[in-house]
Amino acid sequence: MKRPSAAPAIQAGQARALRIWLGAIAFLIVAMILVGGATRLTDSGLSITEWQPILGVIPPLSDADWQEAFEAYKQIPEYSQINRGMSLEAFKSIYWWEWAHRFLGRFIGLVFFVPFVCFWAAGYIPRTLMPRLIGLFVLGGLQGALGWYMVKSGLVDRVDVSQYRLAAHFGVAVLIFGYTLWLILGLGREAGAKPARSSAATVAAGLVLGLIFVQMLAGALVAGIDGGLGFNTWPLMNGASIPRGLGEASPWYLNLFENPLTVQFNHRMLGYAVVVVTILQAVWLGMRDPRAPYVGSAATLAVLAVLQATLGVWTLLLAVPIELGLAHQAGAILVFAAALYHFWLALHGANRAEGQTAASA
Repeated sequence: MKRPSAAPAIQAGQARALRIWLGAIAFLIVAMILVGGATRLTDSGLSITEWQPILGVIPPLSDADWQEAFEAYKQIPEYSQINRGMSLEAFKSIYWWEWAHRFLGRFIGLVFFVPFVCFWAAGYIPRTLMPRLIGLFVLGGLQGALGWYMVKSGLVDRVDVSQYRLAAHFGVAVLIFGYTLWLILGLGREAGAKPARSSAATVAAGLVLGLIFVQMLAGALVAGIDGGLGFNTWPLMNGASIPRGLGEASPWYLNLFENPLTVQFNHRMLGYAVVVVTILQAVWLGMRDPRAPYVGSAATLAVLAVLQATLGVWTLLLAVPIELGLAHQAGAILVFAAALYHFWLALHGANRAEGQTAASA
């Protein structure tokens, strides 16, 4: 019985064009995450009190428009309880951060959709890639809706957005970024690529990647409750290695999300865990098979984790100045990208290594 032929491989030029396009989208996603971080650090996220997906791209253009936007801001608790007496010029400074964040979201949608249609019309998009790209576009749209859901939490009864919704919004952004990178790495492997077998190196790389993602969510919770503005000492915290007050909130599980001391303590402990496991992974893989293609990526990941932890301590000691806060956020994204790439190498490198072993037997 004749086996069906595999789908034709994507041509090198087509794959290169798609990588450039998706790479630009990944870059813009990182930019949007960082602008979102700046929006949070400058307390600008509630400056625009309505969601207009289309018309919202146009900022206030006249004095009357600015005054109308300012009057809308004056109706929310953040103004009455925190920023009462704010000048129009000060309002403009926070408005532009939030506008830039939303504008980037719309711009990313445009950068995706227009080239997508062109590539599809030109026959550049393989059949197996099409549903993944459509899924990426849908995720982007859902992320915009999630962003507005987050903002709404701070417009009525709070002076800030919910840390739960902020962490969810940030986490989905990271996942979309990771999914985009995964698509880039997989370009050119659609035809005839066999699914990888599970291996110890692959499982370890996946667990490390998951731990790093959880640590990033913990960092978002710290940002969501301004947990980095207190307990600005290291290595001790509140004068102790395990400070008192970790379980003050009731019921107990609220400490994990709403007690600033506990939230920051967990972020520290997860940071230590990331450093330790990435170093152990690199050493283990180096001793296990020093010629494996993923040993170098494991070592790189360990170095980046150490640098990121060092930057985190520096940021904490200085009570999160905006420059270091954004640098720490960028470092987290870099560590996540390195972990994702290492996982991809472990997944596919294991197959190559098995194939080479079988060929030489």
